[in-house]
Amino acid sequence: MQPIYMSNRTLSRPPTLGGLIMLVGFVLMGGVISTLLLFGLLMLTKGMGPSEAQAYLTELAANPVAAPNGWYELMVLQAINHLGTFLLPSLLYWYSIERRTWDQFNPRPISAVAGLSLIALIVVAFMPFDSLIIEWNQGIHLPQTLSPLEQWVRDKEKELEGVTKYLTTFKTIPQLLVAFLVIAIIPAIGEETLFRGILQRNLTHWSGNVHLGVWVAAALFSAIHVQFLGFFPRMLLGALFGYLYVWSGNLWVPILAHFVNNGFTVLMVFLYQRKLVSMDIESNESVPLLGALISGVVTVGLLFYFRQANGDKATG
Repeated sequence: MQPIYMSNRTLSRPPTLGGLIMLVGFVLMGGVISTLLLFGLLMLTKGMGPSEAQAYLTELAANPVAAPNGWYELMVLQAINHLGTFLLPSLLYWYSIERRTWDQFNPRPISAVAGLSLIALIVVAFMPFDSLIIEWNQGIHLPQTLSPLEQWVRDKEKELEGVTKYLTTFKTIPQLLVAFLVIAIIPAIGEETLFRGILQRNLTHWSGNVHLGVWVAAALFSAIHVQFLGFFPRMLLGALFGYLYVWSGNLWVPILAHFVNNGFTVLMVFLYQRKLVSMDIESNESVPLLGALISGVVTVGLLFYFRQANGDKATG
């Protein structure tokens, strides 16, 4: 049985390898254009030349604390870069190359998706199990001959940790709202449109295998974040979003799941910083094995129920 999003009525123009190459081109072009836009904004607002703007952006990404409004400026950088790299190129490809509409991401109306209220529960229930995979992934070591590469990867991850910690330090409610927009809403829409709406759908069409489509798209989703010490847990998360799309037939479902994953983390960090909760969701403490296994079992049970609730249109 076909995935619901591959029903014949949704295929205006079958995806091709050439189309995939064009999609990659659009994404790369979007990244360049968004960078040029950032240069232009700095030149207009700060009176900088091109070389000064480039140096400022490099320093801002490396040491945002040094800039007077570094937090907000880095958030704007993140938002523009994400919109230009993921959402806008995806929509341009979808509308102009495949000649389709947003509705064709959603062959099943959101009102017809059963178990929609379970999405947040599924995502939160999955977190302890995924934390166990994070811990395992970070403990992987490359062979001795590749130790310089491993050290470089770990150093880069450490640098990124500092920027992430800075961006997730919220001192005011406005900062929390900006963080919801930039960290939760924009990535949820942009990344799900590209990786689930287009790539997973097209990979499934080409291979005729829904599981291959889900897992290859999930691997690409994880790889593009260039955080290899978190590759496997992020791939599992991408597969979770992928199956939710397959079984629901509506792109807003994985978008909602992605938003819950990122938004719940942002909210818990804020509440912990305000000393309103005692759990530090960013803690590196090991997850109890029993708790992680229970998390995995509960997640599988909820996913099974979600698939069954959506009846004969589910696949896989």
